[in-house]
Amino acid sequence: MARIAGIDLPRGKRMEVALTYIYGIGRSTSKKILEKAGIGSDIKSDQITESEVAKIREIIDREHKVEGDLRMEFTMNIKRLMDLGSYRGLRHRRSLPVRGQRTSTNARTRKGPRRAIGSKRK
Repeated sequence: MARIAGIDLPRGKRMEVALTYIYGIGRSTSKKILEKAGIGSDIKSDQITESEVAKIREIIDREHKVEGDLRMEFTMNIKRLMDLGSYRGLRHRRSLPVRGQRTSTNARTRKGPRRAIGSKRK
């Protein structure tokens, strides 16, 4: 089983798709990586040799930011906005939509389930 960037690639999938299991690599990036490594995109992940895995690993390490580094960069960007006290940072802190969406009716994903405000009738 191929292990790249701390992720075990799934067995029996095309390499083009298997590489997308790594955080930060999508379909187009995986195509470019395989092209640079000189590997066909339709080869299965369990048929790949150790030298080809090493080529892929080297290209990813050299040219792409993936997994932990990328996640840390995102969290640091959000933390920076929150520390600055910008509008976007305040929205992140209150876990409300950041990009200008309405909140009076929608935004249930960010706000969580509705909390019933009790008003009993006699």
